[in-house]
Amino acid sequence: MAKFMYRMQNILDIKYKMEDQARSVYSNARHRLDTERNKLEELFSGKRRLENKYRELAQGSLNVRDLLDGRRAIDYQKELIKIQMVEVRVAEKNFEAARARLNEVMKDRKTHEKLRERAFEDFLMELNAQEKKEIDELVSYRYGAGREESDL
Repeated sequence: MAKFMYRMQNILDIKYKMEDQARSVYSNARHRLDTERNKLEELFSGKRRLENKYRELAQGSLNVRDLLDGRRAIDYQKELIKIQMVEVRVAEKNFEAARARLNEVMKDRKTHEKLRERAFEDFLMELNAQEKKEIDELVSYRYGAGREESDL
C-alpha cells in the first residue's frame, strides 16, 4: 500500500512550533498580569492599613509629627498605587496582544491541518480509484482468459 506524504508537512510542523511559542508568551503574559494585579491589591491593603493607623492616631492623643508622617505615608502609598495601576494596564495590553497572537497562530495552524486532511482524503480517493482500476483490469483479464479457453 502506498504511504501518504504531505508535501507541506514541514510548514505544518513550523505552525505547531509557532503555536507552542505563542502559548508560552501567552502564559508569561498571563502570569505577569496576575503578578501585577496582586501587587496592586497588596498596595491597596497597605493603604487601608495606613488609613486605619492614621485614624487611630487622630483619635488618641494628638501628635502632629505622627499625623504628618501618617498623611505622607498615605500619600506615598497613593502614588505607588497610581504607578502600579499603569503597570497593570500595560500588563493587560500585553496579555490581550498575546491572546490575539495566539488566536491568530491557532487559526493558521488549523487551516494547515485542514489542508493536510483534504490532501489525505484526496490521497485515499486516488488510492481507491487505483485499486478499482487494478480490480477492473484483473476482472477483464480473467474474463478474457476465460473466453479464450472456452473458444478452444
